[in-house]
Amino acid sequence: MYLFTPDEIDRKRANRQAENQGVGDVDCKRRGNLGELAFEQFCREYLPIELWEWKNDEAIRTCEPECFSSFDFEVFGYEVDVKTSRDVSAFRPAKVLDNDADDDIVVMVWHRDKEDGLILLGWERVETLQSKAASQESYSGAEPAKLDHLAARPMNEFLDLGPNTAHMNQKPQNPFAPGDRVVKSSETHPDVGIVIEVLPPEAEPSVYGHLLEGEAINVAFPVDLNAAPNDWRELHPALLAAHCAEHGIKRYTYKHTNLEKAETRLIPGDRVVKTSHDDPDTAVIVGVGNGTDDESVTVVYETQLDGVDDIQNLPENANRYTYTPEELDRVVAD
Repeated sequence: MYLFTPDEIDRKRANRQAENQGVGDVDCKRRGNLGELAFEQFCREYLPIELWEWKNDEAIRTCEPECFSSFDFEVFGYEVDVKTSRDVSAFRPAKVLDNDADDDIVVMVWHRDKEDGLILLGWERVETLQSKAASQESYSGAEPAKLDHLAARPMNEFLDLGPNTAHMNQKPQNPFAPGDRVVKSSETHPDVGIVIEVLPPEAEPSVYGHLLEGEAINVAFPVDLNAAPNDWRELHPALLAAHCAEHGIKRYTYKHTNLEKAETRLIPGDRVVKTSHDDPDTAVIVGVGNGTDDESVTVVYETQLDGVDDIQNLPENANRYTYTPEELDRVVAD
């Protein structure tokens, strides 16, 4: 068996994609997404990357409706569908076949009540399930209820799924995560970018017509993010890729080795408080220096904004105040 524990980004994306899919049962679709994530992580750890493909990789990352495909994965040339359930009796051959009998292999994933842990129970060829279902139908006598789930056993172990059982660890190795602030290492006065999504190591995207070798991330810049109708700062980092896809916000692809973190850098639109004030009012940054000779930060307090969200169209009578970055703390949305 293989245990997968989804993190907050996995859970947020699985739920939002289920909502955007427009299905009637969002809970069921979310659990199905988590089951696919569990199997993807298993494949990434144990199977050669060139021999499997997840059909819904980008759809989950950007929370968009899935691409049209009758199966979830292609593994060693076989069509593989992932079935996720809390009820192990759902994995009985007849029930599995009733839901989908058109694939080559079915992977069975059990989830805990809180969906905080998923266990890959095993896999089975559809033709074997058909044989088991036929045998069960002709079986004389009533099965005890507590043995219902045993009809799906013994299932194949996951280490038998492919020729390579070594721990391959094909997960992203870069240090960035969605929501991180980054700057380009080689520039003297770099603009601050926001990490939108970490691409799979095997993605090898094309940048300006050239294949980018090595792990990559997608970055968006505040000037583009601020132009969208809702505040990207109030979104969970897991949903930034979906936000960009929904509003057509330009994303730029970089090798992670060409970037460095800039978590302390303040950018226009950030909400801040002055640390020396006992009961500080919240201010909005409307300008920053060039980061080398001039590190000053210009703010306008929210009490003077009169409900104006666009910092490019501030009230004429709004007073501006200038501070050093050390005097301010950034206010982060929950």
